[in-house]
Parts: sequence; structure tokens; C-alpha cells
Amino acid sequence: MSCTRRLCRTSFRIAVALCVISLISTALAACGDSKKAAPPRGPIPVAVVTVTPRDVPIDIEFVGTTESSHQVEIRSRVEGFLEKITYEEGGRVRAGQTMFQIDRRPFEASLQQARGALAQQEAKLINAEATLKRVRPLAAKNAVSQKDLDDAISAEKTARAAVFSAQGSVQDAELKLSYTRITSPVDGLAGRAKKQEGSYISAGQDSLLTYVARIDPIWVDFSISENENLTLNDRLAKGLFIMPKGQSFEVEVRMADGSVFPRKGRLNFADPSFSSETGTYQVRAEIPNPVRSSKVLRPGQFVRVHLKGGIRPNGILIPRTAVSQGAQGFFVWIAGPDGKAQFRAVGVGDWQGNNVFIDSGLAAGDRVILDNLLKMSPGAPVKIPEAAAAAKGALPAQNQRSPASPAKK
Repeated sequence: MSCTRRLCRTSFRIAVALCVISLISTALAACGDSKKAAPPRGPIPVAVVTVTPRDVPIDIEFVGTTESSHQVEIRSRVEGFLEKITYEEGGRVRAGQTMFQIDRRPFEASLQQARGALAQQEAKLINAEATLKRVRPLAAKNAVSQKDLDDAISAEKTARAAVFSAQGSVQDAELKLSYTRITSPVDGLAGRAKKQEGSYISAGQDSLLTYVARIDPIWVDFSISENENLTLNDRLAKGLFIMPKGQSFEVEVRMADGSVFPRKGRLNFADPSFSSETGTYQVRAEIPNPVRSSKVLRPGQFVRVHLKGGIRPNGILIPRTAVSQGAQGFFVWIAGPDGKAQFRAVGVGDWQGNNVFIDSGLAAGDRVILDNLLKMSPGAPVKIPEAAAAAKGALPAQNQRSPASPAKK
């Protein structure tokens, strides 16, 4: 009886297994039929840009700082009590404008004494000249000795020398008196006063009163590294960059908020040697900076310096979004003449705003695919919509930021 039961159970299990296998086979067959029934994938719609080599203006960017083109310390040349401050701190001053007044009275007294001493010496000179005038004819007639004549001549010369000395003392006193009125030697903006009325001003280190900074024109200092300089020379040698005529770059300054300073400038200095400490050499630009304009640069600001005028001859510029990077480097997808996608390895140069220079791998007429890049594969069919085809060759508006030669990236 037990054997019969075990046989029945085995038969039931076999029947269940055959049913499951049958169901799986039916499902797989249905999937196979659905796959065979799926329609083939159509062309991928893409936007393209047609490669057109052209001369591209290059914008070389650096970070710089502004400084006064002529900053002078205002110091007292004489000692005395500060009587008045006659300028507005932080305001504009003109060359020759009085800024400080030191008490004049002690210097006026010294000048008076010097003038009195001069008058005494002038009187002695008049007497000596009269004596010599009387003695000389008498000596010619031997009415007086030769010694008397020599003494008269010596006395006249001594009196004349004393007059010269007294005149020098008067000039010195007049000069010191003029130094009590301290003026600005240049047009510019004045700093904070270091001394207040009533302070005693002494010579030496304590004589500093303030400073005046000329800001029109203003200077902008920036540095070029050795690597940037070598890169520039290499691109010049390869013809990838052309200097402006006379190497006269136009200098544009951008403020901290990204706005463009309304006036352009020129380079006016380049250090002939590199700094052994920083590995850079200093370059300076001069920018017109009228004080009364709506935008004024002040010394000590950080700005972005853009050198304009260079050219990238026959440059190939495409949107950065069209360039992908794989394990073997950068590449783009090309819409071939047969309507199929082509893989193309490229050499990438510098950024130019939202675009990038292609140094190798592309030629005039190539149609670079701009979108649906993740769907691309070699030989995949692509379709260029009529609107995209009509606009082919157009690049997005460029916000030039990085140069083809030395750049701050």
C-alpha cells in the first residue's frame, strides 16, 4: 500500500514540473515573437554646427590690483605746532592746494632777524667800499703805505662776503617760513590726517602728515607666470596666436561685480626679469580714470584684466557641450554625409566663453552634433531638423573668458 502511495506522489510531482516548463516555454516564445514584431528604431534628431575656420579675436585674462600712478607722502619740512588742517580727508585735492598750516610766527621772527643781520652787513660793506675808494688814490701817490691799501681791500672783500652770508640766512629763513604752508604736489585724493590741530610736528619719522594718491590715470599691476609665457611663445612659434600690431594690446578692466570699466588702457611697463621667489614677472597697464566719472577705480582694488587685440588665425571654435571625454581623451560626434553618426577624436585647446578651440581632429565642413550625445553610437542614423539645418554654422553668443595663450583658468 505504501509503495502505491509513493508512486502516486512521484507521478504528481512530475506532472506539475511539466506544466511549469510548458508555461515558461510559452512565455519565452511570446517574448520572442514580440521582439521580432518591434519596429526598427528611426533616425535620431540632432542639432549640428558646421565647422568654419576663421580668425578669432583672443581675450587674455589675468587678475590684477590697482595702484596710484603717483602716490606721495605729505611731510613737514620744519618743526612747529600744527595750526590748521585745510583739506577734506579722503577728498580731492589739486596741485598747489594748501593742506596744512604750521604756526608761522616763530619763522617770521627768524626771518626778521636775518633781514636785520643782512642790513648790518650791507652797511659795513658800504663803509668798506668808501674806505677803499679813498685809500686807493692815496696809495697811487704814495701818500699811504701799501699795507693800508691791502687792509682796505681785505676789509671790502670781507664785508662783501658777510653780505652774501647774510643774504643766505635771509633766504633760508624765507624758505622755512614758506614750509609752514604745506601744499599738495599733485592732483589726487588725500588720505586721513595723521596729526590734529595743536600737535607738535617734529622732523624725521614723526613728520608724516598724510598722503596724496593720483588716480588719473591709475595703474593696474598683474603678473605672468613662466609657464604662461612659455605657452605664449610656443603658440606664437606654431602660428596659433598673432600679436596685435606693435604688440600694443588694448586693456579692458572688469570690476568685482563683473561690470566692464568704461575706459580702456594700454600696457606701459613689463619687468625684464622673472622674480626668483614667485616665478613670475610683473606687467603694468595704465587706465584713464577721471575722478568725476560715474565709475572710478581706487587704489587697492582687485580687478580682472583683459588683454585684447590678439588673433587666433583659422581657429575652429565649437560649443563646449559638444565635446565629450572618454578613457582615451576628448571626442565629438559627426553627422556624416551618409546620415550616420561618426566618432571623431579631437585635440582640445582653450575655452572661449561657452565655446572651446579644437586644435586637431576637425576640418572645414564637418558637421558636429550638439545634442542627444548619449544616444550616439558609430553608424547610428541621425536626422538634422530643417530649423537646425538652416541655422547650421551659428555659434552661441560668446562670453569670452579664457584665452588661447596664457590664461587664468
